[in-house]
Amino acid sequence: PAAALILAEQTHAPRAQIIVLGSEEYDPFFRKGFSGSTEFHFMAQRGELDLFFVSGVQIDSHANFNLHVLGSHDAPRLRMPGGYGTSMLYYMAKRAIVFRTEHSKRTLVEQVDFITGAGVTPPNVYRAGGPTMLVTTMARFDWDAAAPAWALRSVHPGHSTQGVLDNMDFAPQLPPHVDVTPPPTAEELHMLRTVVRDKLMAVYPDFAGHSILQPA
Repeated sequence: PAAALILAEQTHAPRAQIIVLGSEEYDPFFRKGFSGSTEFHFMAQRGELDLFFVSGVQIDSHANFNLHVLGSHDAPRLRMPGGYGTSMLYYMAKRAIVFRTEHSKRTLVEQVDFITGAGVTPPNVYRAGGPTMLVTTMARFDWDAAAPAWALRSVHPGHSTQGVLDNMDFAPQLPPHVDVTPPPTAEELHMLRTVVRDKLMAVYPDFAGHSILQPA
């Protein structure tokens, strides 16, 4: 997500205000000497967060995500760190993009084992926004709030619609024609491998050093 946001800033959205916690350049709270995560949460509670990226060990057909346990909550087979404020951010951000770097039946499930953040809430629950999109390594889905359900929007190059469906534990809505996700342009690739990579190096050195971001 940080790479995508910085790429947008460097291309078509030069006035975007980006927050990457822990970054001297993109963490305004860190620069002012505050605790970044605390001030960030306060900002979201005031309704000032337009977009938030969220992931989970499990993501389900109802746009719920799980960061807590696998298996039973009372006797889990795996206990995870949970989500420090993530549930609140999922409710208070005006738009939330869900992402996962693994597209498989163990991650894209019909129903999560534990709801860390709910995609759909009752009418009497205050919510500034909600899920809008799901991005995986194989495809992009849009959230149809009226259904409510994920709808397959496009399949990434090198993958097929059937391959996407075969590696999910739930069936998304299917349009009459599924597009292919546009690959990055030569300009975008150059920017990712130069300016964006350099900016990410201080915060995410392992990711910035990955082969996909190395200059061609």
